[in-house]
Amino acid sequence: ATEHRMMEKLMVDDLVHWARDFQVDGFRFDLMGHHMKRNLERARDALHALTPARDGVEGSAILLYGEGWDFGEVQGGKRGVNATQRNLAGTGIGTFNDRLRDATRGGSPFSDRREQGFATGRFTAPGEMDRGDDASRAALLDAADRIKVGLAGNLSGYRFTDRRGNANSGAGLSGTGYTADPQECVNYVEAHDNETLWDKILYAAPAAATLADRVRMQMLALSVPALAQGIAFFHAGGEILRTKSLDADSYDSGDWFNRLDFGYETNGWGMGLPMAEKNRDRWTTIRDRIRRADLAPKRAEITLANRAFQDLLAVRRSSPLFRLRTAQDVQARVGFLNSGPSQVPGLIVMTLSDAVAGADDLDPRWEQIVVVFNGTPAEQRVAYPAFGQLAFELHPRLRAAADPVVRIARVDRAASSIVVPARTTAVFVAP
Repeated sequence: ATEHRMMEKLMVDDLVHWARDFQVDGFRFDLMGHHMKRNLERARDALHALTPARDGVEGSAILLYGEGWDFGEVQGGKRGVNATQRNLAGTGIGTFNDRLRDATRGGSPFSDRREQGFATGRFTAPGEMDRGDDASRAALLDAADRIKVGLAGNLSGYRFTDRRGNANSGAGLSGTGYTADPQECVNYVEAHDNETLWDKILYAAPAAATLADRVRMQMLALSVPALAQGIAFFHAGGEILRTKSLDADSYDSGDWFNRLDFGYETNGWGMGLPMAEKNRDRWTTIRDRIRRADLAPKRAEITLANRAFQDLLAVRRSSPLFRLRTAQDVQARVGFLNSGPSQVPGLIVMTLSDAVAGADDLDPRWEQIVVVFNGTPAEQRVAYPAFGQLAFELHPRLRAAADPVVRIARVDRAASSIVVPARTTAVFVAP
């Protein structure tokens, strides 16, 4: 116990040193669940105590986040209350949201990589493992519910209508929601661990999906964390279709598999079979994939993805409604259309409102924002009375977007509806 307290003090002292003397404004903890909760709280309190007048640092703005996984010798509180996702609710410390990640990509890091999710064609464009049947439809609607909770900051108390038409909460959705505050949710669809998003798409998308289809899946998947409440986290190179040639663990694979070409000439696809340790059991499938030269993006596809990603970031930055600060604001301002058992599978429609009785006016430009995530291979029309009553229009950044497809998204005011092309995320605003 004495040794543990000494190590804890050393950790806290080091963090304060880096924050105060080197102006480091955020700290990420690998395998954070192996820390005790009290360790992280002590670190948070010490950092937040730093002041501009005394230390030259605004300590309350320093971010702490990490991997809140619960496994190994600390699992289930075997050594005390550890720093896991649910245990950190209410602390202001962020954890990676694997619920949104898996629902968007499909499967998990521990299942067959060919499993599909919302952005990779589950039910709407069946691949090798998807029969496109009622069970597949139900799985897609369940994934959509999990994404909705993630879009609402993965709040345990967020209330919404689930796929069965029932009033549900984030925590009530099989424990999907676990945060008490949006800043505690780090939404992402890829990180340094496991396959990149592009490689996951190469595994999961149907064989007939073209290179252009897969680029659209990539942009659609990245749009989910980009437009969600909480902290948006992106893996370096996701915006330029980064591949590791299906390597599931490339920490020791060198530049041959980990390269990033910022000249945008290649994403490095098809560099060879990845090392055996974490990949041997999939080598047959990997061989089939990397032989497909038609799936190697060129400069045109890489540049399109990069510029489209910049458009997404600009949209997020354009309104504080995408960055709400409290659970109360999220509950009051974030809602969803196309819910319940009769919803269109593969379509998520999020509404953001600045017209909340008794609440502050946050956005001087727009009264309402509607975000449509169309994960289907077909154009979709969304009806909503407000589309005929308010002067909705495509977000100005998207009217001049790098992606020519999203520029086609439109408002049909006469029919009180909006129309969104296939595999496209479109944002509409009402002044």
